[in-house]
Amino acid sequence: MSEQTYLVMLALAEQPRHGYAVAHEVKVLSDGRITLGAGTLYGVLDRLVERGWALMSDEVVVDGRLRRYYRLTDDGMTQVAAETERLRALATRARRILAARPALGGA
Repeated sequence: MSEQTYLVMLALAEQPRHGYAVAHEVKVLSDGRITLGAGTLYGVLDRLVERGWALMSDEVVVDGRLRRYYRLTDDGMTQVAAETERLRALATRARRILAARPALGGA
C-alpha cells in the first residue's frame, strides 16, 4: 500500500470527509510532507471505492459546488488496521537493527 493511500485511508478512518478535507487531513497527518493534487487524490479515492475499501456516503451542494463525502467500509478499516500493524512491526525491526549497529563516524 502506498503512503498516499495509507494516509487517505487514515483520514477517512476518523470520519467521512469530502475531497478537500481529505487532502487537508493528509497534509496534517504527514506533517506537511505530502500535498495531494486533485488528480492523485481522486485517483486514490476511485481505487479505494473499486476495491470496496471506501464508498461515497453523501453528496452535498455547498456554495453551488457539489461535495462528495467518502467513508471507509468495514473491509477498509480492516485493511488500514492491517497496514498499521505491518508498519509497526517494520519500525520495530528497524529500531532493533539500528540500535545494534555501531555508531558511524570518527575513528
